[in-house]
Amino acid sequence: MHDLHAAARRCLDAADPAEKVRLTHEAWQALEAGRLRPDDASPAALPIGPPGRPARPRLVSPRDLAQRGLGSSEGRAALVHAIAHIEFNAIDLAWDAVYRFRGKSDDYYRDWASCAHDEARHFTMLSERLAELGHAYGDFDAHNGLWDMAEKTAHSDIARMALVPRVLEARGLDVTPGMIERLRRQGDDRTVEILAVILREEVAHVAAGTRWFHDCCARDGIDPEATFARLLDEYMNGSLRGPFNVEARREAGFSEAEIAWLGTLG
Repeated sequence: MHDLHAAARRCLDAADPAEKVRLTHEAWQALEAGRLRPDDASPAALPIGPPGRPARPRLVSPRDLAQRGLGSSEGRAALVHAIAHIEFNAIDLAWDAVYRFRGKSDDYYRDWASCAHDEARHFTMLSERLAELGHAYGDFDAHNGLWDMAEKTAHSDIARMALVPRVLEARGLDVTPGMIERLRRQGDDRTVEILAVILREEVAHVAAGTRWFHDCCARDGIDPEATFARLLDEYMNGSLRGPFNVEARREAGFSEAEIAWLGTLG
C-alpha cells in the first residue's frame, strides 16, 4: 500500500485498540520512510460515520458519567480511563483529518499523521497505567463528544481545524495542570509523569490546528480571529469557559487578541 489516504482509512476502521495503535505506528513509519504518500487518485472520502471502536466502553451522555474522587485507586483509575478515551478518540481525529481533507500540502498530512502517532503512544501509556491500577480500557463509561464534533465539521476543513484541536483538544491544556497537582497530592507520581508528557506534546498538536486553521483562512481570504469567534458561536453557542492555560495556549499559537477575548468568556 502506497496511498496515505487508504492507510488512514485502515487506521480509522480498526476496532481493536491494539490493532489501531499498531496500524497507526506502522503508517507513521511508512510515511517517514517515504513508502506512503497522498495519492490524488485515491477514492473520495466516504461520508463520515463512527470509526472502528471496541464494544466497550459504553458511551453515555457526559452528564451521566459517574463522578469519583481521586482519593481511591478506583477514582484514579476512572480519571486515567477518561483521559485514555480522549487519546483513543484523538487517534481517529488525526487520521480523519488525513483521510477526509484532500489536496493539502505534504506538511499538513505529515503533521496529522505525526499527531496520530503521538496519540497512539499516549493511549498505550495510559492503558499500561490502567493495568497497573487493576483495570482496562472499557471498564468505565465514556462519552462521544470529540467524535460528535468531528461529524459536525466533516464538511469544512476550517471548522474542523478551529473547533477540534483549538477548542476541544485545547481543553486538555487548560485542565491537565490541575489534574497533575491533584494527583501529586495523592502521591500518584506515575500518572503525573504520564500526564506531564501528554501535556507537553499536546501543545504541539493544538499548534498544528492553529497553523492549518490559519492556512485555511488565508486560502479563503478571511480573518482568523473573527472566524474563530464566529465558528465557536455557530457550533458551540460561544460556550467556552475558563480558566485557560494562557501560557500553553500562547505557545500553541493563540494570538494575544484571542487570549484577551477568551478572558472575557469567563
